[in-house]
Amino acid sequence: MEAVDPTGAPSPVPPHRPVQVERRPVSEEESRRANGPDWDRYADEYQATHGSFLGDIGFVWGPEGHTEAELRVLREVSGRDVLELGSGAGQCSRWVRSRGGRVIGLDLSHRQLQHSRRIDEATGVAVPSVQATATALPFRAASFDVVFCSFGALQFVSDIEVTVAEVARVLRPGGRFAFSITHPTRWMFPDDPGREGLVASQSYWDRTPYVEVDDATGEVSYVEHHRTLGDWVALLAGAGFRITDLVEPEWPADNDRVWGGWSRTRGVVTPGTAIFAADLA
Repeated sequence: MEAVDPTGAPSPVPPHRPVQVERRPVSEEESRRANGPDWDRYADEYQATHGSFLGDIGFVWGPEGHTEAELRVLREVSGRDVLELGSGAGQCSRWVRSRGGRVIGLDLSHRQLQHSRRIDEATGVAVPSVQATATALPFRAASFDVVFCSFGALQFVSDIEVTVAEVARVLRPGGRFAFSITHPTRWMFPDDPGREGLVASQSYWDRTPYVEVDDATGEVSYVEHHRTLGDWVALLAGAGFRITDLVEPEWPADNDRVWGGWSRTRGVVTPGTAIFAADLA
């Protein structure tokens, strides 16, 4: 990673590097080795492009723009111990803290955490954060009342059953686990915000990871993993969770934003985000 301002101030956005796209099995180690540096490279562009939409002290569950204040997936956070996985620049955690929650952020990307520090200082609402992986949470058992992840770590983890077990370990009995992901049915379609993105082109049941390989180095530079809705149900139930909600947000009438493959064109026809909420028995 290139040298950066330790305050997290945005630097010029680097050009996108040419990549080859593959679909093949990838280990947890290879996924982590790719995705950590990828988010370090992408963090400045991500915050510059999406920061105003997310808000410095804002909790957005996905590109549709629905907020936690609107959906109340976490229920009450005031006075509760809360952990955010894949916290990025801490926008969601900062919102939880502003509502009285004792929240900690966790992210694999050092650069994203630098942005979190920058926004902490700008807003005066600081989020304690740690750099770590979701497959080895650096906390004692039964430390939290709520664990959540808004389009964060989960899609980038190969050993997802380990992460779900780790979440169960650090939650107190009755604790809530809530997360948003790309809606699993989206994996049938090209990642295109136009009408081409409405034509199914691959099997929903093909769980082979999406992999990008850097042309210059030949190394894996990005990995994303697909699970079906049934896979998520089995993962959560197998770890002792009781699913209480599955929210599939509709596209709002006032949202004309295009974010990657998310757009009004697709969003009024098919769901782009799935939000799970489950309680630990």
